[in-house]
Amino acid sequence: MSAPEVVWRLRGVGRTYRSGGRYGVPTDSELLGSGNRTWSDALSAFREGAGGALLFGKTRAEEIADRLPLQVEALIRAAERTCENRFEFFADPEVRLDTPIDWWSDPLRGVQWPSKPAHRIDHRRGPGDPKWIWELNRLQHLPWLASARMFTGEERFATVALSQLDSWIARNPPGWGIAWRGAFEAGIRSISVALTLDGLRDAQALTEARFARAVRMLAAGAERCLQDRSRFSSANNHLVGELAGPAIVALLLPELRHAARWEADAVAALAVEADRQILPDGAGAEQALGYQVFVVELLTVVAAVLFRRYGHAPDRLTAAIFRSREYLEAVIGECDPEPHYGDDDQGFAVRLGPEPRRTVREHLGIVDAFLADRPAGAVESPESLTAAWLSSARPVKVREQITLRTTAAGSAFAPDGGMAVLRSGPRTILMDVGALGYLSIAAHGHSDALAMSLNFAGESLIGDPGTGSYYRNPEWREAHRSTRAHATACVDGLDQSVRGGPFLWMRHAQVRVREIDLLGGIVDAEHDGYRRLPAPVVHRRRVMAPPTLKSVLVLDLFTGRGRHDVHVSWPMAPDLEVEPAGAGHRARRRGVPVLELAYAVSGGVVTTEAVRGDDDSALGWWSRELEHRVPAWAPSVRCHADLPFVCATVLLPFPESRAPGPHAVVPARSIADLRVDVEEGRVQVEWIDLDGPHRVAFEMDRVRT
Repeated sequence: MSAPEVVWRLRGVGRTYRSGGRYGVPTDSELLGSGNRTWSDALSAFREGAGGALLFGKTRAEEIADRLPLQVEALIRAAERTCENRFEFFADPEVRLDTPIDWWSDPLRGVQWPSKPAHRIDHRRGPGDPKWIWELNRLQHLPWLASARMFTGEERFATVALSQLDSWIARNPPGWGIAWRGAFEAGIRSISVALTLDGLRDAQALTEARFARAVRMLAAGAERCLQDRSRFSSANNHLVGELAGPAIVALLLPELRHAARWEADAVAALAVEADRQILPDGAGAEQALGYQVFVVELLTVVAAVLFRRYGHAPDRLTAAIFRSREYLEAVIGECDPEPHYGDDDQGFAVRLGPEPRRTVREHLGIVDAFLADRPAGAVESPESLTAAWLSSARPVKVREQITLRTTAAGSAFAPDGGMAVLRSGPRTILMDVGALGYLSIAAHGHSDALAMSLNFAGESLIGDPGTGSYYRNPEWREAHRSTRAHATACVDGLDQSVRGGPFLWMRHAQVRVREIDLLGGIVDAEHDGYRRLPAPVVHRRRVMAPPTLKSVLVLDLFTGRGRHDVHVSWPMAPDLEVEPAGAGHRARRRGVPVLELAYAVSGGVVTTEAVRGDDDSALGWWSRELEHRVPAWAPSVRCHADLPFVCATVLLPFPESRAPGPHAVVPARSIADLRVDVEEGRVQVEWIDLDGPHRVAFEMDRVRT
């Protein structure tokens, strides 16, 4: 931690303790300005549309209902459940809460969060998992009620929304309780409440007293977000949330005395963060795809409201949204399954539809609707209510040159984010050659340098095991971030990077790209994560997947000193069954072989292993929802040898036309006679597969990018 960061943190602590942890709520004169202006005047101006609506409006609601009737029906059902105090987050079962809602109670775990100043609550060592209670207190269900009222004309939805907001404000004075633990939660919640008020401008239930209470709370949150925003090593997606909240509040309530300052400060800082957190090639700086989606949707909400208000938004906001779209389209392709890397807590920037989680394709639909310039050949994306509300009336002009490299066949390389995509027919390979994460703590990165994923014919074969847990299951958190859990090489049982806590990496493995040949299907890179060992090691991976070959050759080269124990792992999708196949493994889906793996090592003995659903090591699991996992096979090859040596893996996906039926006689091995030799810096690999014999050779010191 740098000296300026230490000073900043100490000042923040001092400020908090001097105030007793309570955030000062602006007085009425501070909010409404000098003169005789009253809350009645403010509410009248708000009802009359001072500054214009943010997103919602009856005419727009009618158009959306006509175009997306099924989505509207689903939204109304979600609003009905909310009226009954029924909530469901992550993979947890639905709960039904009492009326009034106890906003500090987690009934699933029988946990009551304490009534004390927020700064005195240690959420990491508290009585329970803070993620569930934070999700409830983000109030992202309230916009459902506001939009359900617009779709149905039924005032009961407004009554429930404002009653719940009343009880929340009464229970959670600014700075008090778990809901105010951190400015980030205040920022995300502010967006929810602001959009709810936007949709209830003409609701009879929105009384002068209710409006005043809500505005006071939003104003306190805006000041807290801007004053205590994340900085230095913590300035990741949290900072974007802490800026987006005040921006939306200011745009909702432009007549407030401090609104112009909130808007100017927040939007200017957001433009800076858009450049920082969405890299020149469109990848997210956090090396966590879920958080890239989250950040870009925060930027999109703010940009969409700015366009409604002024007809334009800062170029840096729209350029970042555009860059991200280009990158995500390159990664997901036409029919590939959802990509995963880094942390993903399934968080929403805003919930305008009832979907339980945001997919990348749905996200692209939202971005396309905002930019309104969907290019020919773009990835197909489903329509959603969020996309409909955020859509632009005219194309957003973006003049942006990005560093992403692509080919006509769909291969791509993002040099700043460090993602290589090799496509050939039904086969897609993704390889991580990027940084561990963002800033010095890399909070949401995984220790997965040079990790791969393999998709074939739209199905996942080898992939990222997901996030697992944040707080509830520490052993899951540790395992799912580890090198051993990913499709890369683990040396001596150690992570490539050195962890300092569940959201902190102390030492980062640095990746060096040696060669990228998108047309030839080659990715070659190395990292220095194991140079820290007493007998240092450099791990280099060369992937060779030329379009002319059905097989994929993966060479893991280990150079340095000493004798080391190496695992090269291949975590499989959970619907695959894995069995031994000679000196390798075979994977089946519904009894049909879909992938074969063969291994060989130069100058050493190969030992094959496979783990599935192991509680002791927490390996062999697959997680696509936070705090939920399912067993999944993770085959690996283990080598114990003196350096230098090379481990060769041949991956052979079975084309559908060649995949034997479940009752057909399958050869013991579809890959035979795999051999790898190293002599005078030259690596030579030979094997035989269903297409015949193959021989590959290259010079170890070759470097070309």
